[in-house]
Amino acid sequence: MSRLVVVSLNAAVDQTVQVADFRLEAVNRVVSSRDDAGGKGVNVASFLAHVGHEVVLTGLLGDANAALFARHFAAAGITDACVRVPGATRTNLKIIDTLSGAVTDLNYPGLSVGPDALDAVKARLEERASGLEILVLSGSLPRGLPETTYAELTAWGHHRGALVVLDASGAALAAALDAGPDLIKPNRAELEELLGVPLPTAQAVAAAAQRLRARGVGRVVVSMGAEGAVVCDPEGVFLVEPPSVAVVSTVGAGDAMVAGFVHAQGLGMGGEAAARLATGFSLGALGEIGPRLPALARIEALAAQVSVGVLAV
Repeated sequence: MSRLVVVSLNAAVDQTVQVADFRLEAVNRVVSSRDDAGGKGVNVASFLAHVGHEVVLTGLLGDANAALFARHFAAAGITDACVRVPGATRTNLKIIDTLSGAVTDLNYPGLSVGPDALDAVKARLEERASGLEILVLSGSLPRGLPETTYAELTAWGHHRGALVVLDASGAALAAALDAGPDLIKPNRAELEELLGVPLPTAQAVAAAAQRLRARGVGRVVVSMGAEGAVVCDPEGVFLVEPPSVAVVSTVGAGDAMVAGFVHAQGLGMGGEAAARLATGFSLGALGEIGPRLPALARIEALAAQVSVGVLAV
């Protein structure tokens, strides 16, 4: 397995509640509720640990509710190198209507930090720099950190010989593109926001992904929900089409795809094989409540049902 570090600068407590026939402006009765240590980076680290990777996680956690994360890291086998800062890590509330399957998200803004907090994370990274092979940068930035944060960390990772995987959006993603991350994974809406144009078809998505590859991004993966994903890498442009599966929760599905590509990288996979396996990870997350994955055998069985074809652009 690769020596890898995941950076999570804006973690979250993922609170998932199930409500039958959820309605606005009405009293709703909660059927079940659970709190999970989450946020994109934490999810990626958890999924990689689940399939056997030794994962170091660094980033920022609010000291007021860090105990939930510490318990999760210990149970998952994740090495906790996170910096504690004053305040509480944000809560993201996801309401799942058990009748319709509709999902409503309420995401809190998160911590507000200064440059000293980022300096502390960089110091933790320096402690883990020796032999680093893969650096995963995942999630939004907390208030107070500059938009260039991921560009700086991408350059840091490359300077130390690491492959850099970036899953971000908005200004933080835009600022990092010229640093040449080795893999980015926006969804279609995030890519449309980044480029300022609608992308109504898979061919339009692929053409946009190719433009980003031309700017120096190694592999561009664009998730499109039930329509699958477009993968643009040195081996070609692929349309990845998943089988129809029952969706229990969408929490962490995109993060699972990122973890799947990292796992595939560790196995030496590329192109179609990596796309198929990463989609199996995402499909596995859709069948679980909260940010979780099924057993690796189930993930591989789902991956075997994924169709990957060359996309003409």
